[in-house]
Amino acid sequence: KPVRSLSEFPGKVNSVSFSQDGQTLLTGSGITGLQGEAAIWNVASGELVRSFTGHKDIIYTVRMSPAGDIVATGSYDRNVILWNAETGEEIRTLAGHNDAIYDLDFSPDGKLLVTASGDTTAKVWDVATGERLDTLGQPLKEVYSATFSPDGKTVLAAGVDNRIRVWQLKSTDHVAINPLLYARYAHLGPIVALAYSPDQQSLVTISEDRSIKQWNARTVEQVHVFEKQPALCTTVAISPDSKTFLVGRIDGTFQQYSLQPVAESTEEVAGMSTETPVYREVDDMQSISEAEPNNKAENSQAVELPARINGTIFSADGSGSDSDLYRFTAKKGEQWIAEIKASRDKSPLDSKVEILDIAGNQVLRAQLKAVRDSYFTFRGKDSFTSNDFRIHNWEEMELDEYLFCNGEIVKLWLYPRGPDSGFRVYPGEGNRYGYFDTTPLAHALQEPCYIVEPYPADAEVVPNGLPIFQLYYENDDESRRRWGADSKLTFTAPADGDYIVKVSDVRGFQGSDFKYELTVRQPKPDFKVTLHNDNPVLKRGIGREIRFTVEREDNFEGPIEIHLSDLPPGFITSSPITIQEGQIEAQGVIFAPADVAAPTEENAKSTKVIAKAMINGQEVVHDVNALGEIKLEDANPEITMEFVPHISELTVNPEDGIQELTIHPGETVSAMVRIERNGFDDRVQFGGDDSGRNLPFGVIVDNIGLNGLMIPEGQTEQAFYLTASKWLPAQTRMFHLKANVGGGLATVPIRLKVVRRDEVAQTE
Repeated sequence: KPVRSLSEFPGKVNSVSFSQDGQTLLTGSGITGLQGEAAIWNVASGELVRSFTGHKDIIYTVRMSPAGDIVATGSYDRNVILWNAETGEEIRTLAGHNDAIYDLDFSPDGKLLVTASGDTTAKVWDVATGERLDTLGQPLKEVYSATFSPDGKTVLAAGVDNRIRVWQLKSTDHVAINPLLYARYAHLGPIVALAYSPDQQSLVTISEDRSIKQWNARTVEQVHVFEKQPALCTTVAISPDSKTFLVGRIDGTFQQYSLQPVAESTEEVAGMSTETPVYREVDDMQSISEAEPNNKAENSQAVELPARINGTIFSADGSGSDSDLYRFTAKKGEQWIAEIKASRDKSPLDSKVEILDIAGNQVLRAQLKAVRDSYFTFRGKDSFTSNDFRIHNWEEMELDEYLFCNGEIVKLWLYPRGPDSGFRVYPGEGNRYGYFDTTPLAHALQEPCYIVEPYPADAEVVPNGLPIFQLYYENDDESRRRWGADSKLTFTAPADGDYIVKVSDVRGFQGSDFKYELTVRQPKPDFKVTLHNDNPVLKRGIGREIRFTVEREDNFEGPIEIHLSDLPPGFITSSPITIQEGQIEAQGVIFAPADVAAPTEENAKSTKVIAKAMINGQEVVHDVNALGEIKLEDANPEITMEFVPHISELTVNPEDGIQELTIHPGETVSAMVRIERNGFDDRVQFGGDDSGRNLPFGVIVDNIGLNGLMIPEGQTEQAFYLTASKWLPAQTRMFHLKANVGGGLATVPIRLKVVRRDEVAQTE
């Protein structure tokens, strides 16, 4: 039952909030186009304590500071005013928003204020000085709600673009960029308000679509969807014990709900299983021929695996479209690769391979949950290009995320590096890869695309309002585009039983010359590393880059370590050089110090190169093609280069004398490259988005501009900045710079140490 009613407000009441001690109530109201009024009320007596007038339009939000000494109000007039709670005097006005202020909140220590506005931004302010410390500009539409987490480490905001955003709070006592941690698609309609539970376990959001959702506050993953509301909810509040919450509705009703338990999971996303495939002893490959009829599940041809089958997509009477079905038995977890050889033998067949169950139904491979919607901007894409993927709202996307485009799945490899560029997708150059055996396709301008998270076929995927795509075992063209129109598909048996591999022409064509060879075999993951830039010619004081590429076979994506040994005495190399997981390339350096002795005829050719990796728990070692002969010329190089400190600390490792630079995920560090010109006065360029050679995946040379990293004519030094993605794992990696001088002179390698603050804290 009502405890007390307050009335006689000037216009509609838009905001109601309690002081932290619960003894006073604050209200915000006003008359549109005339003035706004805030008031403090005594909860026990219902008496008006003090009112605040000064806004030129209606007030939408009012809050009291944790200490109870300041009242903050936000209005349609675009201003925030801070008031002395005791005297009612105005302290200062915070101006800077270009639209109405819909919400605001004090940080737990009362030193900061966050404001949410219709100008599509939230802003962080210093309460004591009124200085704006950061503008959170990632939202795409009006921001309706903003708050601090109870521990004061993050800022949250939500609004019309249907997303919850979480920023790490860096601007606590000075102007700083607060990095975006999460941007989650949350509701079909605009988010009206969000609330953070005092125990920091849950978030609750309410939306214009009349839905209420509970979220894991740490991961911003959906926990529960509550019953659809009979009317629009306009406000939400969580109880101090974090067990229940109240929502108020536009029809004057309110209701209490219980918060659901939040699972203590260490994984942000369920993801796909990474278990080692099941292998079993099998007989030698058998060669068999197709036996018609075999175009239906009930007359599918039984085969023992592994098998190589010769067939033809051609019906006996020449009518209709033919398909060939072969039945085999597999155990749960076994992997089998089905691959077609047809177009490589000049057959007109454009093959398609599918895996069916014994009843002839497609087998579900995975579920793809869309977590961010987007579309292609500026231009469409052909089916080969791996660069310039220009997509809407790319700023909230991360490297290694999957992008679903009309059935094709690609993986983001490099951020856009300027206003006239787009994402690069894997492998970063050449023909792009399709993941989950999907085939790259052409895409039209404005075509929808989605960032997706993969889940196992049998997982219970919680819907979020965006599509959940069903992915089946099928392939048109081999997903890495090495075989033209031929198909390749990897199948993992979801259970013991019989399955069918189906071969057809993707166009529905057939003919007596539509011949193929189908091979079904167990995977043989492997790799082959190739060294480029052999027989390096050096001069004292400079280095030469050596490049390594890898051909990966049968889904092997693990890291590969390359070792160089038996170099001539005194020469420096960045060995071991690692081709990182999923990558196809790495670079190293052979460097000749200024005092190095010329190699002898014997040791100039003595360098050995091997590559090794762990495959299914076993170390695999392969020889790499020879480095060849190292030559040292006596002439001076056009330039020599060295690294010197800039803003960040640059240290020297006492054990090997190599310079080291430390970076934390989500941060930027800098160093200086300095050159000595030996008669070369032109511009020295170090490249564009490839200017940092052999940096860890997820670290870029930032702020390169349109001309890339360079030292202009007549100058001798240039600062460069390295920025690390927030998800970057701890690691060390040698990198260098390569100049466009003397055929590609390289610096001595420098070691970059990636240190995660959370791991340091755990160690301490």
